[in-house]
Amino acid sequence: MSTTQTKNAPTKTNGSGPSGNPAQPVLRQQGKEIQNFGALVRMPIDLDEKACSKSVELLNQILADTMSLRDMYKKHHWQVSGPHFYQLHLLFDKHHGEQALLVDALAERIQMLGGLSVAMAHDVAEMTQVPRPPRGREEASAQISRLLQAHEIIIKETRQAIKETEESGDFGSNDLLMSEVLRTNEMQVWFLAEHLVPQAS
Repeated sequence: MSTTQTKNAPTKTNGSGPSGNPAQPVLRQQGKEIQNFGALVRMPIDLDEKACSKSVELLNQILADTMSLRDMYKKHHWQVSGPHFYQLHLLFDKHHGEQALLVDALAERIQMLGGLSVAMAHDVAEMTQVPRPPRGREEASAQISRLLQAHEIIIKETRQAIKETEESGDFGSNDLLMSEVLRTNEMQVWFLAEHLVPQAS
């Protein structure tokens, strides 16, 4: 076969990349969604569809707000200033890491229930109940107050979700919410709030 015939011959991919090279990555692939956000797939976890659907809805709201709080902690970690800079810089980063663990646990629980966890920043921004902080720097006391407000929103949602998951028999979500989400947020509130006690004159 001549060189010209070889160049013009149709490429056979045999399941490999478009060049026929099995090591060539197939780039810029797109496809239709195989599960719409808000839709459930049935998991064999002995929990009815109504209970799973309600738990997914509750957990996704807490997840969106937890992601907002997690990111606010990192913003304040970077931007904190003042006489307690070092202490707060470390505290905010510690709390950020703990909130990141909660984000992962919440998202994975949603997937276990057959739902889809909210994931992207623009979707979180549409869902969150946590007020958006300014882009600029605030003084440390304002940063802490803003974090406490976000914690209270999440704690209120979590308490309600604990009641509802207990009633529906979703004890896996109930345990996560009570033993991890609620207790972590309450502990972090304590550590933050003590920084706002006025100094004795």
